[in-house]
Amino acid sequence: MNNKVLRMIYRFIPLLGLLGLIVIFILGYERGIFSSSAQMEAFLQPFGIGGVFLFVLFQIIQVVIPVLPFGVSSGFGMLMFGTWHGLIYSYIGIVIGSIINFLITRRYGEPFLKTILSEKAYKRYTGWLDKYEQRFGLFFGICIAMPVSPDDILCFLAGMSHMKFKKFILIILLCKPISILVYGLFLTTLFRFIFHN
Repeated sequence: MNNKVLRMIYRFIPLLGLLGLIVIFILGYERGIFSSSAQMEAFLQPFGIGGVFLFVLFQIIQVVIPVLPFGVSSGFGMLMFGTWHGLIYSYIGIVIGSIINFLITRRYGEPFLKTILSEKAYKRYTGWLDKYEQRFGLFFGICIAMPVSPDDILCFLAGMSHMKFKKFILIILLCKPISILVYGLFLTTLFRFIFHN
């Protein structure tokens, strides 16, 4: 399988994930699962700790292979498990996934990034490494805290930079909760407005 095919698959997965999520929302709405927090808790109760484990696992995979765009999964987690539990579960999964991204490019470097990105995107993103070479840690931390940044790509880039692993971990642990919380609160507010009105 050549790089072009892999790149197309990597880009097509988020579209399939979004379509799948729309189907889940429609079915859940028709069955009244999303009508209240109590209904959602009743739906999730039979899954127990397994539901939490699957969600965290999904978040890990979601960071490495973006299944859903725009941080939708974090908002969905807050709806399913409550704001703070959803935030914690998302945080655990995303931190682990971010570490995996860092280690992938620390191990495989340029060839891997060229596999998942077009040449134009590759040049744009790696250009950040040259532009912010001396201040990449600061640039990386600010971007990770911002909800609209391409976090997954940034973690890949960090693996190609001279950043030490300990510094990467510290930035992810301190800055990542900010973007997760902002994304999650926005999406849960929007979702409740749509389905509870």
